[in-house]
Amino acid sequence: MQSNEERKRRTFYTCGCFYTDNIFLEEYKLHVRFTSEIQFRQDYQSILRTLGCTTDVQLGNVLNKIEAEVGRRRQLCVKSAERAAWIKELYKPLHSHVYSLQESFLAPEFLEIVKYSCSDGATKEGLFDYIEPLAAQRVYRFPVFRKEFCRELIEELEHFEQSEAPKGRPNTMNNYGVLLNELGFDEQFLTPLREKYLQPISQLLFPDCGGHCLDSHKAFVVKYAMQEDLDLSYHYDNAEVPLSESECVEVEHHVAEGLLHRGQQMHGALRISSGQRWNLIMWMRASQERNKLCPMCGQRPRLVHAEGFADGFTDSSSTDDAQKASCVLH
Repeated sequence: MQSNEERKRRTFYTCGCFYTDNIFLEEYKLHVRFTSEIQFRQDYQSILRTLGCTTDVQLGNVLNKIEAEVGRRRQLCVKSAERAAWIKELYKPLHSHVYSLQESFLAPEFLEIVKYSCSDGATKEGLFDYIEPLAAQRVYRFPVFRKEFCRELIEELEHFEQSEAPKGRPNTMNNYGVLLNELGFDEQFLTPLREKYLQPISQLLFPDCGGHCLDSHKAFVVKYAMQEDLDLSYHYDNAEVPLSESECVEVEHHVAEGLLHRGQQMHGALRISSGQRWNLIMWMRASQERNKLCPMCGQRPRLVHAEGFADGFTDSSSTDDAQKASCVLH
């Protein structure tokens, strides 16, 4: 496990493609790339016509939304730091203890899984005695938290939503949710969760895509509720290991249980018909693999300095463990 000082000495970067690639057009359920209006028209005008964008006014609205999103992304680090500083100074938590990970938050079954994964001679096959492989390829489900902790965490998130604190949303696909680093969960909760508990499991299940050398993450919570976000379009995450399979498999979420899968496993969320669903999502990344190829543009990453863990790239010319992959816990 890395010490706090070792983490602070490392510098993480984003790839320049973050500003131009994987922009989601909600109205047309389409992900696009935008480097210029000329490029965009050449690449997407025809397909947008087939999706109902048939007038100059409609196309102009699309271009305005894209330019606004590009501008938002360029200001993201500055705005995120401003929100985090405001929250730290003025927001009063409802359940302050949930910000620091304690083993009492974790399901006994999960602790057994971690104990086995850390044991001498642990194997992927042996791990299957403890976790549930699902019908979808290399997707696994297992208990993570106790239900009481989940209840308190949701109460804390709802309390934050009802506060006057500024709120950054996870991405352009989710209008409701919380960036957990801005709320103060990174250092005492998410980092030890990744380092002490999730990496031993990931190194058995995903040795081919960085599961043994996870060194950063991005974590957020998304909310689905009636009159709010109901579903999530089919997509892949900013993570490694691209897949080509197209068959869809329906996987049911269970309260307090997690789904672990590769970041570029295509996935989405089916529409809810009642109630609410909160999902805690953690993109776990390994720069030892990630620096080789940006999963969003498919090229060697063009490093752009950013705050915190950024998008998990490191400067391979100045570090020994140069690179980074990813898997995802939902």
